[in-house]
Amino acid sequence: MEGFMNPYTLDESERYTPRVIAGTAWHSLLWLVIANSVGVLIAILLLFPGLNKFLGEWTYGRWVMVHMNLELYGWTALPLVGFLFKTYGSDRGPMADWCRPVLWVWSTALTAGAFSWLSGHSSGKLFLDWSGYARVLFPAALFVLWLLLLVSLIRSRNRAENASLAAWATKLLGLAILLAVPFLIYAAAGLNRYPPVNPDTGGPTGTSQLESSLAIVAILLMLPFGIARRKAGHSKAIAAAWVVLVAESLLCASLTRADISHHLVTQYVSLGSLLVWLPLTPVYYGAFQWHNNSRPWRIALLWWWAALIVTGWVFFLPGVLDHFKFTDGLVGHSFIAMAGFTSSFIIFVMVELLGDGGWIFNRARSFYLWHGSVIAYILLMTIAGWREGFDPTFTIVPGLARNCIYALRLLSGVLMLIASIDWFLDASTLLLEPVLSSNSAQTRREKTA
Repeated sequence: MEGFMNPYTLDESERYTPRVIAGTAWHSLLWLVIANSVGVLIAILLLFPGLNKFLGEWTYGRWVMVHMNLELYGWTALPLVGFLFKTYGSDRGPMADWCRPVLWVWSTALTAGAFSWLSGHSSGKLFLDWSGYARVLFPAALFVLWLLLLVSLIRSRNRAENASLAAWATKLLGLAILLAVPFLIYAAAGLNRYPPVNPDTGGPTGTSQLESSLAIVAILLMLPFGIARRKAGHSKAIAAAWVVLVAESLLCASLTRADISHHLVTQYVSLGSLLVWLPLTPVYYGAFQWHNNSRPWRIALLWWWAALIVTGWVFFLPGVLDHFKFTDGLVGHSFIAMAGFTSSFIIFVMVELLGDGGWIFNRARSFYLWHGSVIAYILLMTIAGWREGFDPTFTIVPGLARNCIYALRLLSGVLMLIASIDWFLDASTLLLEPVLSSNSAQTRREKTA
């Protein structure tokens, strides 16, 4: 199939992958499997709430925190750690030996956080549930990572990629910005900074939606400069994208933040300005050279990005948001953002970092199993949200239609878990690639054929 690569058609030298990036992928996928397993448990508890009584204090509400935080700080964050390893040269030379301990420090902090949340300790803030000892351990893990990047940058001053003073200074500036992250997370998780629920807002406004979306656009535009090369003759396309981003940022800055509704024309018209990225993002990414085996995930990333832009705007329109707000319909939309767009983005990054070793994500069975299950989940939640908009008791009071939807949602979660296990097992094999003998590699090729 076009765009997919069979790992066993490559020779041993082509399939060799640096252990640092392979190890990062392994940790990330480990947390994906754990978080997806928790997600399946949550889906079971929604379908059979009576099972909560057998879980003692570890009931639905506590598992939700574990599921969401492990997906964010484990599955989606660690590949970006690999990106930083690559950018700052930590994956090469003597510094590579320190990457593995840093990854284990990160995973240990996440483990401590999970036990903290299951024990009932939380700040009550979405994705900032760090409390007590976990509030100290995770920022400490971030600081350990920062120290590794700093030492790596200092040691790599004379390497080719840092030969120019401008390149080295840019990376140093990036480190200065990253230094604030551990302290900001520690401060934001505190109970005295701001309340878990903002009493001054009735939900997302057009301004805040545009701000968060433009932040994603900025990440999409910056990513290629870290892992790809520009094609000759495409400078205008790259420049045009950055000009549009600056223009939309100025538009965002000019909008009022006093209104807490979503009925102002300027709000949903300005949010609609993001539709320009439907054609612009593919053109921009086409201006860079990518590994051949990242093509399926690059296409998936762009399609999910388009779906996120369109549905995000449509769901925000007056009348539509009034119907779907606080229903499973917005759960489905969040799935477009996380399981669809963000996961495709993360896997795309990992495939690019792994190079030829990115075959672990390019098995057709797992690719289609994942995306098919995500699409099914979104459709089910949209249907449930539509019904819930007319009857708020639809998902609260068990009924035949509600139970069928939740049972199918459970099935889609199980299928996503199977896909993630498939990737994790491949990543475990990949981690051993540098020490495999040619005979054992040949044996595996023969068994797989």
